Amino acid sequence: MTRPLTFLTLGPSGTNHELVTRRYLDFHGLDAKVLLIEDFFEGLTMIDRGEADHLIQVAVHPDCADVVARGHFEHGIHIMDAFISPSKELEFPRILALQPATRGYADISAWPEHIPVSSIMRIAEGLFDGTYDSGLTTMKVVEANPDLLRVDVRIGTVDDAWLVFGKTRVSDGNLVAWPTSPGAKLLRHGNEIMEKVEN
Repeated sequence: MTRPLTFLTLGPSGTNHELVTRRYLDFHGLDAKVLLIEDFFEGLTMIDRGEADHLIQVAVHPDCADVVARGHFEHGIHIMDAFISPSKELEFPRILALQPATRGYADISAWPEHIPVSSIMRIAEGLFDGTYDSGLTTMKVVEANPDLLRVDVRIGTVDDAWLVFGKTRVSDGNLVAWPTSPGAKLLRHGNEIMEKVEN
């Protein structure tokens, strides 16, 4: 009996990685299993051992460059797709626990102490158990716990680039791009499109 198509992404449950991975699977109509992992390098090993098929990682994650390099050279795992997706709406208060990839999403200079945490859901857990006084996490967590948490600053969502890794290499040494993507259309016909929108 063969196992279902399996995608790995960063846990725990409730992360932006899980949300966006499920959006990606829904978009493609894929009936696939999502396994949440604590470490992307563990994910590369799982794919290499045949325990999973693909890994999805946001391109701004601090480990991304190392995942690309180690995936390629140590495991024969490559970027096979990329897409753009917003994530959950974020907010932050005073002493800031944050996932390092979100550091540039807002001006955090007013908060002199920054505590790096592996995911925004780990920050939420830390807020509940008293590990952190404040942190950058999702509006969904705040809205579900209005008696425990308050919002100091609302950030909104950011459109990030996301990478899909797998054992099949789709590039033959040439550029792989979507020539009819919305961005490509704007590059080719941007002025015409903008004029039509404005008129």
